[in-house]
Amino acid sequence: MSAGRLKARLKALAAEEGFSCFGVTTPERLGEAGPRLFAALAEGRHGTMDWLADTASRRADPAALFPDLSSIVMLGMNYGPDEDPLAGLQRRDRATISVYARNRDYHDLIKGALKRIGSRFSAEARRLGLPDEIKVFVDTAPVMEKPLAEAAGIGWQGKHTNLVSRDFGSWLFLGAFFCAAELPVDAPEEDNCGSCRRCLDVCPTDAFPAPYRLDARRCISYLTIEHKGLVPREFRAAIGNRIYGCDDCLAVCPWNKFASEAAEAKLKARADLSAPPLADLARLDDAAFREKFSGSPVKRIGRDKFISNVLIAIGNSGDADLAPEAGAHLDDASALVRGAAIWALGRLDRTAARAARRQHRDEEADSLVRREWDSLSEEIDP
Repeated sequence: MSAGRLKARLKALAAEEGFSCFGVTTPERLGEAGPRLFAALAEGRHGTMDWLADTASRRADPAALFPDLSSIVMLGMNYGPDEDPLAGLQRRDRATISVYARNRDYHDLIKGALKRIGSRFSAEARRLGLPDEIKVFVDTAPVMEKPLAEAAGIGWQGKHTNLVSRDFGSWLFLGAFFCAAELPVDAPEEDNCGSCRRCLDVCPTDAFPAPYRLDARRCISYLTIEHKGLVPREFRAAIGNRIYGCDDCLAVCPWNKFASEAAEAKLKARADLSAPPLADLARLDDAAFREKFSGSPVKRIGRDKFISNVLIAIGNSGDADLAPEAGAHLDDASALVRGAAIWALGRLDRTAARAARRQHRDEEADSLVRREWDSLSEEIDP
């Protein structure tokens, strides 16, 4: 009875902190998630995310993070958008930022909430004579949140590998709460995707080699956030105006018909991050970039990667009026930015690109940028 009361108290505390979903599982119920991770790593589907390989053994064994682990509490916080996330893709002179990154960094928000819950939970556990040791995790730790959330009954991993909820569709941030107390567990959620494959078919870069398998090397979220270099040429046109992440496979899920708008104000989209003009973003120097994205997850990719993404979007805009924005970055201190500027200018103004090549190609010291100039020559010369 004490464990049941403790679970009920924890669920109430989670609701007070704005969590929409709550479920309890055990480390043993991680199932085949570990072997699937090792298979993906062996195939190289993690791309340059070496930290996944480095932490794989701990991800597959939650007890490695907390030796006294008995129960895993999974919490979900709704961040549903207030508009169609795909609508902005048609405004080619504007940028599209993933829904989750249009306001405060959810890591900070959820971590703070979990710590407040944990303090009160531990006090309650002691009062009931139960173990009070806990650890909280949000995304950055080697925890397999999505399989654990499925095991805890919050949702299921869809064919796009993301979590899907009956009540909130695709829009849940996850937090994990490891505790030494043995709590009553919840039934796992079943797969409810059926024959639907909308998420697979909508992907602009064919990042799903099969249902329930993601090749990060082809994923726009990976290419615009985790991939440190210039986006490979084969994917640039498909990226469109997505400058930070991609929501396509999430947004088309039919279960989103049950989703609701985020209640937490800090998760609602900032007006200046909903379809911002590409021209304005392209003019951000490092200081302006840091100021604009202070407290935002966008800040972590740095100004150079961000501007290179913006320039690719400019190259896809089809708007010749944006060509000068690309040309203005041909002398940028960052090779990453210069390389993207070359590609964008070549797409929008071939005459200006030819003139710029004559001016810049021979004096360029960086091999990556020289390859961009040479590839440009092959594309624009008759």
